[in-house]
Amino acid sequence: MPRNTILVGDARKRLRELPSASIDCIITSPPYFGVRNYGHQQQLGAEDTVTAWVAELRAVCRELARVLRPAGTLWLNLGDSYSRRPTEGAAQKSLLLGPSRLALALLDDGWRLRNHVIWAKSNPMPTSVTDRLTTTHETVYFFTRSRRYYFNLDAIREPLRTTQKQTTTNTRRTYPPDNARLAVRRVSNNNGLGKLKARGVAGHPLGKNPGDVWSLPTAGFRGAHFATFPLALIERPLLATCPERTCTACGQPWQRERRKLNGRLLANGALQPACYCGAVSAPGIVLDPFFGSGTTALTAEKHGRDWVGIEINPTFAALAEQRLDAARSARKHAA
Repeated sequence: MPRNTILVGDARKRLRELPSASIDCIITSPPYFGVRNYGHQQQLGAEDTVTAWVAELRAVCRELARVLRPAGTLWLNLGDSYSRRPTEGAAQKSLLLGPSRLALALLDDGWRLRNHVIWAKSNPMPTSVTDRLTTTHETVYFFTRSRRYYFNLDAIREPLRTTQKQTTTNTRRTYPPDNARLAVRRVSNNNGLGKLKARGVAGHPLGKNPGDVWSLPTAGFRGAHFATFPLALIERPLLATCPERTCTACGQPWQRERRKLNGRLLANGALQPACYCGAVSAPGIVLDPFFGSGTTALTAEKHGRDWVGIEINPTFAALAEQRLDAARSARKHAA
């Protein structure tokens, strides 16, 4: 299994060289339909119709399903585009709904869509359009293959912003109210919130779940690649779903020891194996099959994970190598 390596070539071909069940996490941003020219005749995104674009990416995702470990995850960053002619798949000037079409196709292929994240751009590019609203967001789909998968929410929790008022009486309120407990059992009765209130705790001691709307700026990069996404967009998926270490024998993610804090068991102790193989561990590995300028690898190395990238354009691959070398040099001097 190659690690910390860029494979130059078409993802549809180079993916076949990777071993099955070898990747912990995939984070990528494929070329959007009809948006940019990436300088290669076989590039994705230049198809005649949005249906053909979906078919090409669907084939790529079937290979991604093969290389993912059972506990692995896929994060797809996608943007939509507008139809220029009815033959592309919708009436002229209509949104093509390319990301939605791809998501539905992947559901048919057995993927599980766990989240539809909205990347709300805090500094969107200005546009001269006058007959519709400016597009200021993109989509990040979070897919899995299995019902159970590696997900470390504690690694990406955000600080709580609410304050808990102190009560001056001994009266203990119940939550939810007694009459609400007669609701149908399948409806959540917020018992967890009630227990927190009873202990006088505002929320989880490590912070809140960040939710599925991420307000982040776009990336600025002075290079030949003009579709660079920000490191912050990669960090949450990476920290939550790419294990710190995995067993080299069975591939199971190592887990942190559970410790109690404010009455809750938190996985914030020492790393330890979750299997009985007795083998050494290796860093978790993230794959980006549309590597571009190497943002996924930069984020992985920053947080101690391994990576593998596939890039069809040799110029972009060389650019990514330069970025990685510069980042490594900066870390070395900082140390």
